[in-house]
Amino acid sequence: MKVVLPGGTGQVGTILDRALTAAGHEVTVVTRRPARAHHIGWDGATLGRWAAAIDGCDVVVNLAGRSVSCRYTTENLRAMMDSRVDSARVVGEAIAAASRPPRVWLQMSTATVYAHRFDAAHDEATGVIGGSEPGVPDYWAYSVAIAENWERAQAEAPTPATRKVALRSAMVMSPDRGGVFDVLSRLARLGLGGPVAGGAQYVSWIHDEDFVRAVEFLIARDDIEGPVNLASPGPLPHRDFMRVLRTAWGIPVGLPATRWMAELGAFALRSDTELLLKSRRVVPGRLHAAGFAFTYPDWETAATSLVQRARLVRAASGRPRASSSHAV
Repeated sequence: MKVVLPGGTGQVGTILDRALTAAGHEVTVVTRRPARAHHIGWDGATLGRWAAAIDGCDVVVNLAGRSVSCRYTTENLRAMMDSRVDSARVVGEAIAAASRPPRVWLQMSTATVYAHRFDAAHDEATGVIGGSEPGVPDYWAYSVAIAENWERAQAEAPTPATRKVALRSAMVMSPDRGGVFDVLSRLARLGLGGPVAGGAQYVSWIHDEDFVRAVEFLIARDDIEGPVNLASPGPLPHRDFMRVLRTAWGIPVGLPATRWMAELGAFALRSDTELLLKSRRVVPGRLHAAGFAFTYPDWETAATSLVQRARLVRAASGRPRASSSHAV
């Protein structure tokens, strides 16, 4: 199978590139900074020689977009919007122009499209799209608009021979350096992994191995198109999520943080508190209905698996290991 991954050098792209290559597929990564033999350069907005890789491939998984791990300034929010919409638009143009278009186009999206809520979970059929919730920062609505425009760019692309799926993904958990699991684990090992702002907000997540399996499942299922939630069936409140993560690392205590403390921490990390404070209670309705079985449906099992792998990565790189009695 020939797979093209626009934006395939980020955390999720690296996970897919590694897994699909190991499975024997021919993977081409389209990136602004080509560094390996199977990389092709592009600018993320205009057609170019890179489009030849799409003509004749079997699958496109478009992951391109500016990282959300940044301060949500007006400039950065606009860059998030433009990078996602422009890349989806030009991928659609490449598919439309192909003499042998791919049979399926999986387009990365986000579970952030759903409303901030605590009372019920969002699936694809009954979930509430966000943007008008009371009592949340105004700029959260812009994050929802980014997701909506991202998906619209794919949906409106004139590609009748190519099935289209929008991947409304929760946070993908992997032990890779710099990913969300690595950042949260570092906080936990430092004793800072307590609840933030009370910790009632829900965390939706998916183990990286289940993410890859879900992508492979959706590639194979010709009867599924449109938005699909890629999230484990076990979202849980932040306070419980972090408690389980601390237990997996053997860290007994996690200091809590107030909202203003979270603001200071996010500023220091050049990130934004929406990533911590928005309640994302998302469940995989369509995957479940289609018969997909999660290897890691609950966070306890997933966290144990990820910590074990992270310890191996740390040992291989010569980094010191955390003990159960003190942080590293």
